[in-house]
Amino acid sequence: MTASCGANSIDSRSHLSRLAPLEAVLFDVDGTICDSDPLHFEAYRQVLPEIGFNGGVPITEEYYAKYISGRHNEEMATFFFPDDHQRGIRFTDHKEATFRRLAKDKLKAVNGLYKMKKWVEDHGIKRAAVTNAPKENAEMMISALGLSDFFEYVVLGSECERAKPFPDPYLKALELLKVSKDHTFIFEDSVSGIKAGVEAGMPVVGLLTGNPEHLLMEAKPAFLIKDYEDPKLWAALEDIDREAGAA
Repeated sequence: MTASCGANSIDSRSHLSRLAPLEAVLFDVDGTICDSDPLHFEAYRQVLPEIGFNGGVPITEEYYAKYISGRHNEEMATFFFPDDHQRGIRFTDHKEATFRRLAKDKLKAVNGLYKMKKWVEDHGIKRAAVTNAPKENAEMMISALGLSDFFEYVVLGSECERAKPFPDPYLKALELLKVSKDHTFIFEDSVSGIKAGVEAGMPVVGLLTGNPEHLLMEAKPAFLIKDYEDPKLWAALEDIDREAGAA
């Protein structure tokens, strides 16, 4: 972890302790509960040259992080085919099929996820998955990780008026769970997702599972963690417990 992450950790604990008593935790899916971003990146590197994007030269990780990661497919269809949206949708469908083929045998949980899952369950905290992923992808990833019974709701960006980076999906999750934004926080790994959570009025814990730290920090997360084993996260959770016990 770099210095800026460490410097952010003191402020992070006060951000989360103010949420006590904690009512809910919201999780993004891609890159947040599973290390799927490298697979999405590889899928784009395979399919973009097929349409001659960037002169057939595969995109870089920096380009992927800045312009693609966390964005909804409707947005990406227009991005790649601004004058032919239907062709763009066919392209993104092809890309998602490529991702599912790659992910079938390679999908892994982010380190420490099941430890965090147990903490949430032991505390009786409500939870939902909130994702811009297509329904087929989201269901595949959640099922592959054994989390189908863990999440009370799965909120899809495509089923909201606006997907991330707008706050609508996170606001819908609050409504479904019947919880307050003042007692809820979010796990996210992308600039788009962090912006959505912050705009919805909740602190966001950003995961450094694939996207560059400097880009994530621009979206103003409460703090960043390497994964769910990060000591900063557990120090913040202990502070929540302490505040709840003192109330």
